[in-house]
Amino acid sequence: MKELLLEIGTEEIPAGFIPQALMDLESLARKELESNRIDFSGIKTFGTPRRFILVIESVSEKQRDEETRKVGPSKQAAFDGKGNPTKAAMGFARSQSVPVESLTLVQTDKGEYVSAVKKETGRPTHEILSSLLPKWILSIPFQKSMRWADVSIRFARPIHWILALFGGEVVPFEVGNIQSGNSTYGHRFMHAGPIPINDVQSYLQKTREAFVIVDPAERKKRIEEGMIREGASVSGKILKDEELLDEVNFLVEYPVALCGTFDNKFLSLPREILVHSMKEHQRYFPLVNDHGVLLPHFVCISNIHPKNRGGVVKGNEKVLRARLSDAAFFFEDDLKISLEQRVEQLKKVVFQAKLGTSYEKVMRFKGLALWMTERIDPKLREWVERTSLLCKADLVTGMVGEFPKLQGIVGREYARLSKERPEVAEAIYEHYLPGFAGDRLPSGPIGDIVSIADKMDTVVGCFGVGLVPTGTADPFGLRRQALGIIRIILEKKYPISLKGLIEESQNQLKEKMERPVEQVKAEVLDFFRVRYQNFSLDKGYPFDATEAVFSISFDELLDVQGRLDALRKAREWEDFESIVVAFKRAINILKGSPPKKDLNPSFLSEAVEKNLYQSFLKARERISLHLNKRDYPSALLEMTRMKKPIDDFFEGVMVMVEEEGIRNNRLALLDEIGKLFLRIADFSKLT
Repeated sequence: MKELLLEIGTEEIPAGFIPQALMDLESLARKELESNRIDFSGIKTFGTPRRFILVIESVSEKQRDEETRKVGPSKQAAFDGKGNPTKAAMGFARSQSVPVESLTLVQTDKGEYVSAVKKETGRPTHEILSSLLPKWILSIPFQKSMRWADVSIRFARPIHWILALFGGEVVPFEVGNIQSGNSTYGHRFMHAGPIPINDVQSYLQKTREAFVIVDPAERKKRIEEGMIREGASVSGKILKDEELLDEVNFLVEYPVALCGTFDNKFLSLPREILVHSMKEHQRYFPLVNDHGVLLPHFVCISNIHPKNRGGVVKGNEKVLRARLSDAAFFFEDDLKISLEQRVEQLKKVVFQAKLGTSYEKVMRFKGLALWMTERIDPKLREWVERTSLLCKADLVTGMVGEFPKLQGIVGREYARLSKERPEVAEAIYEHYLPGFAGDRLPSGPIGDIVSIADKMDTVVGCFGVGLVPTGTADPFGLRRQALGIIRIILEKKYPISLKGLIEESQNQLKEKMERPVEQVKAEVLDFFRVRYQNFSLDKGYPFDATEAVFSISFDELLDVQGRLDALRKAREWEDFESIVVAFKRAINILKGSPPKKDLNPSFLSEAVEKNLYQSFLKARERISLHLNKRDYPSALLEMTRMKKPIDDFFEGVMVMVEEEGIRNNRLALLDEIGKLFLRIADFSKLT
């Protein structure tokens, strides 16, 4: 057993590319080794901005031998009456690359058939790796890749060296114009020249000596310890941000934490603006005191061990000072014009060429938001209207123009400063929520309503002018916005009709619609259905259950979710499966029958059908009461109580008798029972 070490040395790769690329590299290696019958004990990946590292432990020195058996034609087809092989036998032997005389007979369920046994002796692993490793390198998927020089390959950034060792020996291959070897390189600025490597242990030791920490976990720990130490030097604590920490971790090979200072006057800026200026543009970590109040200090992470530490700190302070000065200028200048005055300026901002300006969009979703408010809580009308009017006004501020990611945050801060109600100011920011999968929802109903209205206007508007998402393109994030609407409605339990929302949104958009209204409505509803189904599958709901529920009705999401939850719970009941079987049996009988007649109780002659009819009447009454209360589990429980009468009916009578009146009446009875069941789900779709 030997160890495999692969290092791909490159130009600096964007930090966001690296974690996923390392996971993909590990997955590729694992899959390829297993498919090539090469045993190993474990796989590790490491990475920095300039290198991807793959370490595979205890790799076998040769493939496992393999014996395969293929079954061919039957004995009768393979041999003639004298036992000589036919053309069928010879053709099969040729296709399997074995002599015809080596074919043997095997007994199968269908009789005797000829078979071919092929034995493949495992090849040396070192030999196989020469073709596997370049394949792995070029198969790593990236968000974006590039070509360079005159080479024909593509990679995230130009490849400069490849280290490939198996058991200490170089695995020879070429990628582009780079030949694999036994050398790595240290830190770009702190260690020059190639470094010969013998094995994984020497690699880890020598790269560390060359100022490269290849293990992301070790780098992250160093960064955290350094930040804590630097923060403590000014009696501060790091404002935690895991996302920023992970990004910075893949921006450096040798992290060194440095503490800097900025002018106290900048603390007068709103906290979010100040923090955003440090984090988004400079990747600096803000510092706070024990009470969480921002301090005039920050920590930055250098990629070198500076000889002139003070000079590097001053350079970072100078860059941040310029950034904060810009923010302070825009902040002071923006406050000269109120948010309400800025609403008119939205007439000059194009939302989408076919859907008009941002001002038009605001007027549309304001109308939709007020329509929702009447159905959720009419007392909120004034504040919903105010939030809708102001929530996009910050798009024309200098601050958002300079810092686009601050939209909503800036609006909230400016609304607070202009003495808007706290609920309105918060909803101005929160109407953008949820911004991504797993993001938090608005904290109150005002933000919920405006968020839904804004998102629904975008979804329906885009469908209305033909901007429908494809498998690879969704430039307006319609999938994300639809999922946001679904989450808010479900988690906040709003009894809103999805069809009603779509229709009212279409009404607000009627001057912009370019496609048939009914077609757009159907497409948008189906779009939401697919999003909701994927959302449910991610939460562990079986596919057949979602199909059974969604196919009956898909409108009020609380109703849909209630039926889905009840069905999942009911499938654990002992008698439920038999009810499903009975329903399917009834449906199958009804499928081949003529149009249903009205049920006539006087035609019920047998005791079992009379008993089933009485059970049905009682169940229908109780089930209707439960459904009116949305008590779906109790409704399903009532259905299971019909198990015995249904079983007795099928055992005691024949439905498709010759007498037309009796036959039609029994079919009508089954049809009524089926309709009762279909008020919750189509059980025929359950597997």
